[in-house]
Amino acid sequence: MRDWPGLIGRDAALQSLREAMTAPPSVALVEGEPGIGKTTLVHAAAVHARASGRSLLLGHCHQLREPFPYGPVFEALRDLLGRLPYPEKLNPVTGALHGHLPELSDVLPVAPAPLSDPDAERHRLFRAVHGLLDAAGPTVLVIEDLHWADDGTQDLLRFLRRRPPDGLSLVMTYRRRDLPAAGLPLGSAYRHAPEATTVVIPLGPLDARDVGTLAAGLLGRDDLPSAFATRLHERTSGIPFLVEEVVRSLGDDRSPEALEHAGVPLLLRESMTEQLARLSPAALGTVRAAAVLRLPSGEPQLAAVAGDGGGLLEALALGVLHEYPGNRYGFRHALAQEAVYDTIPGPDRRMAHERAVRALSGEDPPSLVQLTFHARRSGDTLAWLRYGTAAAERAAALGDVALAIQLLEEMVADPGLPGSERVALVLTMGRLAVAGLSVPRVTRLLKQVLTDNTLSRDLRGQARLALGLILFAQMGDMVTGPPAILTAVEELDDRPALAARGLAGLAMPWWGTEPLAVHEKWMARAEELVATADDPEVSSAVLGNRAALAMAMGTPDASKLIARLPASDPSAAVRRQVARAYCNLYDLAATLGLYGEADDLGRRGRTLAQDTGAFFHANLAEGVDLRLAWLTGRWEGLAARAATAIEQFEETPVATLDAHFVIGRLALASGEWSEAAAHLHAAGLDEPHAGYLPLALAASGGLIELHLARGEEAPAVVEAVRAVERLRGKGLWVWGDQLLVPAVNALLRGGMAEEAADLTAGFAEGVVGRRAPSSAAALDLARGTLEAAAGRHEAAAARFALARAAYAALPQPYAAARAGEAEAGSNLALGDRTAAATALAEAAERFAALGATRDAARCRHALRECGVAIPTVRRKSAGVLSPREREVARLVALGRTNKEIAEVLFLSRRTVETHVATLLRKLGVRSRTEVVSALAAEGVPAAERPGPG
Repeated sequence: MRDWPGLIGRDAALQSLREAMTAPPSVALVEGEPGIGKTTLVHAAAVHARASGRSLLLGHCHQLREPFPYGPVFEALRDLLGRLPYPEKLNPVTGALHGHLPELSDVLPVAPAPLSDPDAERHRLFRAVHGLLDAAGPTVLVIEDLHWADDGTQDLLRFLRRRPPDGLSLVMTYRRRDLPAAGLPLGSAYRHAPEATTVVIPLGPLDARDVGTLAAGLLGRDDLPSAFATRLHERTSGIPFLVEEVVRSLGDDRSPEALEHAGVPLLLRESMTEQLARLSPAALGTVRAAAVLRLPSGEPQLAAVAGDGGGLLEALALGVLHEYPGNRYGFRHALAQEAVYDTIPGPDRRMAHERAVRALSGEDPPSLVQLTFHARRSGDTLAWLRYGTAAAERAAALGDVALAIQLLEEMVADPGLPGSERVALVLTMGRLAVAGLSVPRVTRLLKQVLTDNTLSRDLRGQARLALGLILFAQMGDMVTGPPAILTAVEELDDRPALAARGLAGLAMPWWGTEPLAVHEKWMARAEELVATADDPEVSSAVLGNRAALAMAMGTPDASKLIARLPASDPSAAVRRQVARAYCNLYDLAATLGLYGEADDLGRRGRTLAQDTGAFFHANLAEGVDLRLAWLTGRWEGLAARAATAIEQFEETPVATLDAHFVIGRLALASGEWSEAAAHLHAAGLDEPHAGYLPLALAASGGLIELHLARGEEAPAVVEAVRAVERLRGKGLWVWGDQLLVPAVNALLRGGMAEEAADLTAGFAEGVVGRRAPSSAAALDLARGTLEAAAGRHEAAAARFALARAAYAALPQPYAAARAGEAEAGSNLALGDRTAAATALAEAAERFAALGATRDAARCRHALRECGVAIPTVRRKSAGVLSPREREVARLVALGRTNKEIAEVLFLSRRTVETHVATLLRKLGVRSRTEVVSALAAEGVPAAERPGPG
């Protein structure tokens, strides 16, 4: 520790990081605010790693990042020169890195031929990086400042994190508060690689005692007054970097009073002023040039901005500047850079930025983001607009939509922006935001633009179209979205491509109350208009929507339209439209029960969406993942995943609808009725005309089942009639697979057998000739239900058997078990108690395996009614509660009364009372309110405890 005074108070963190670096494969995440000591900790641990024979590779993410995907990783990989085996011993796939790592060209295998599929090319590149790191042997790859990473770098790091080479230790540092997605270092929920050691090391401020120890070590003495340490801690808030800089600026005066003269609000400014005062004019010019450039830069850039080539060695020797890999030089901390920058007189700053523009503009390719920054600071408005627009266009072309919108927003927010330029920039933002995640601020800007009465008809139409598409497609605003689009179409009568884009958006039938025929009319008009325009982006958007409409209807020609989508187009804008289409098609294929096609479309859609910056649609695909997991019976941990999605997508409510639906259905299956009702309503039932219709219809089916389970027949009938009216009005019967059977049951229970039969007949007519396996299975189940209600149990049993087989083939195991339970009922009515008992036992086992405790309890109750003994099967558990006692305990912890528990589990109240008394005794608690904490202590899995997770 003596060699690393900045590590005071970091013993445990240093030990954890050392172990991670020397126990590959491993992943270590070091988080903390600026100046907290992340880099110091990493460098200290790296000394130990190097001593144990490991190579150290270092890459940095930068705040003023250019749209260069994977740049920080490639920066680090360049240091592998001299550490790799001969080319013939490398994996041939590593040859794909020739264009990215020219420094290693002599040691890489022959470059393979380029692939036409961007997804395949990207995957091969990732495999090449993996192969290179695998060949390098024991290696520590450090990526600093992950919060500034571009999306491509995040994707590559996610790939390495999931499949780390055996000898790799991956270390990443970041500031939590600066992450683009709150709490998510790599932009999505973190999942530990099972074969890798994973550690998260959060660094916080030092306490007063550690601040005193650090100060004493820096000053080389152990007699510092305690009042000095206390005051130093108050002034620096325990941030190690500030402690170091302040102490070094004090000279020989170590009294508490000395700290009072160090200046406010940032003591670091005073510290840097002291250091700058020791520099010669040449060195000071170089340090100020580094402050103006902001990023670590080479000698030529520093000299050009400083106007003098000397002084660098002096600045390095005095520790004011720090050397970075690649012969670049800058400050070791952003705080130091900002402090020095503030010391430069205004006229000098402006001229330095002018020199920076001249120096950087000669590079090939130019660093457009940096040029935008320097042009603005130099006061050259025309250059600022030129470079800023070009930077945004380049970022969007490379799929970095987030950076493009950020650049444009910064320009629009600048009071120096000429009014004549504002509209064009806002329109560009609006076009990008349709696929991005910047909806609130972009919609606000578009609304502001539309208040300008001097706006031309054409520009007004463009702004209104962008606003309408965002409100309609992303926010489900059926009140203002569609009317805005229709008005924009009229205003864009001279812009057929844009008008076609608006109409193609309205043609998507999952929103609103218009019948299918209206959507088809809009689609036909959009295709007519786009045929007269030469706009590949809009053409791909219209084609994607046409394919989605065909899939939504279950028409066989949807696959032909999907095959025409230009997924390999060189234009990122075109591929972004294809990504949107794939994600929509993924959703619709999952709705229809085409799960094999859905998996393929989802994989392609997510990959393309991440590559092109279509993050809104990537988020929607995450929601479909959850629904598909529920449908296909992958329930383990599903509630927790859905709860995480609701929190993660809080700013885009449409993306949370699937998660609410899944939690609602899981809660219904386990008897958590209040939670089921709340989440089913949140899935789109509270706003019936604004909700996403396929999901809202499925949620209605769940709500009907909930009412029937509670014995609430009248509300069940009301909900069934309302939902069926929406389904019939839209005319897309293939979306009613999750609604049909609950609605039929509700109508039958309400004495409306004729209406139930009419509904089933209408559904049958609506799905004939459609590719909708889930609807076909639901139709058999509904027909069986009608036969059973009419007393024709032999015919009913046959229908139920067909439904069970169809659901099992999809697969929909929960629905298959429900069909099996219904089949058992008909067999029992026919007097075949053996067949009924066998079917009930199988259904109970399937329900229990899924976690559908209420359904399993219902089947067990029916078995008892049949006089069949039910074997007790204990699940593996760390505790002493039986499966039945765990079910009772969960409901007790939810606040259910004994009567309510008896209704959910189909037990008598006396039996429930016995179970409650037993579990309180086993858990060692005296009251029902203590059961929640006792379940955790008992070792009951989190999925079996109350709540979504």
